Amino acid sequence: MGVLVSQWRADGREVAVVGLARSGVAAARLLRDRGLPVYASDVGAGEELERGAAALREAGAAVELGRHDLARIGRAAAVVVSPGVPPDAPVLEAARRAGRPVYAEVDLGFTELGSSRCAAVTGTNGKTTTTALVAHLLGAAGIRAEAAGNIGRPLCEVARAPNPPDWIALEVSSFQLHDSPHLRPAVGVLTNLAPNHLDRYRTLEEYYADKALLFANADDRSVWVSNGDDAAVCRMTAGVPGRHLRFSLAGRADAWYDRAGRRLMLGGEPLLARDQLPLLGDHNVANALAAALVAREAGAPPAAIAAGLASFRAIPHRVEPVREVEGVLWINDSKSTNLTSTEVAIRALDRPFVLLLGGRHKGEPYTRLIEPLRDRCRGVVAYGEARPLILRDLGGAVDVVPAGSFEEVLAIARRLARPGDAVLLSPACSSYDMFRNYEERGHRFRALVEAM
Repeated sequence: MGVLVSQWRADGREVAVVGLARSGVAAARLLRDRGLPVYASDVGAGEELERGAAALREAGAAVELGRHDLARIGRAAAVVVSPGVPPDAPVLEAARRAGRPVYAEVDLGFTELGSSRCAAVTGTNGKTTTTALVAHLLGAAGIRAEAAGNIGRPLCEVARAPNPPDWIALEVSSFQLHDSPHLRPAVGVLTNLAPNHLDRYRTLEEYYADKALLFANADDRSVWVSNGDDAAVCRMTAGVPGRHLRFSLAGRADAWYDRAGRRLMLGGEPLLARDQLPLLGDHNVANALAAALVAREAGAPPAAIAAGLASFRAIPHRVEPVREVEGVLWINDSKSTNLTSTEVAIRALDRPFVLLLGGRHKGEPYTRLIEPLRDRCRGVVAYGEARPLILRDLGGAVDVVPAGSFEEVLAIARRLARPGDAVLLSPACSSYDMFRNYEERGHRFRALVEAM
């Protein structure tokens, strides 16, 4: 029994769970497994939430959809929050005003994991691919491992299993780190830092401060893997206790890319030829190097790491080639919800392209894209709530064509693209104006391309 469950059991009051997507349901079920009274709530409605609510009621939890009972939450022993609920959500601000401690679902899951070791991965971009790579490489080396957190199963669900894996590759967002005071990874990874979530954070410094919470429990036994090419990362990790391992695309490091020889290197030893890594772009070379360092720390031999890298395949919605139609390659990068990740996707292309850009604006001007787009971009198709901002920021510098429906977005792109080009869905925006999430956006893109 972990420290949080022990405290709450001694307290005797309800634990409130806020947000009933998969992670919230997993947290509530874990608490009921441990015999704790639970009040779970979500302001949303719909079939999926109703199914989760029914399962929790059957497990003995009190559940409410469509609203949060703030008075009841204010009387709880503590609040456990799902990752989709931002730290500044009114219900969480009300809980804190009432003096209720708030913990992320991953924090509860971590305290209940027992003997499993955790490799926690955060950063602005590359988290999901790096997390998936870590789990894949460990599995290739015969180590029992699983991806969890924002990828794979919620951590509380993993903690409920009778035989949890030896290692967990855990993707953690800034929102989750904000409320995870107990997180102490065996290996922590910081992929990079760039402006993001400025629609929810008041300043860039606030966003970076939450990322820095990865190191809150650092000590001399800690191991940290970080991006040696990123100045903001180097500043953040300077002075953090523990052993530091760097990966680099620019020069020699603990793991690095030998550009002249087109080889991924571990220290002074070749690991894998670049042509054997089946992922587009330098950013994925960096992700692979970071994952290789974690796998080596977990005991995977270099030969198994190399074999794992060669057998890994692109994750859906992350610079994912869908198919070629009439000589045009269509690429699904729906997960790119900020300008930095879209810039990375653009750099991964080695051909002219049409960019599909739009959705719900996240706070940064699109003028940042003018230089990356100038040489090879046939045109930008602008759509969604951000369409007028994209037209304002990019119009005159590149060819920008406005579109209405998502079907029209792809139809215009098909007219603009020529044989040998690519069409890149890399929106630099959230999906919530037209879709439930980036996955739904990516699935719709794939379906329309497959229907061509």
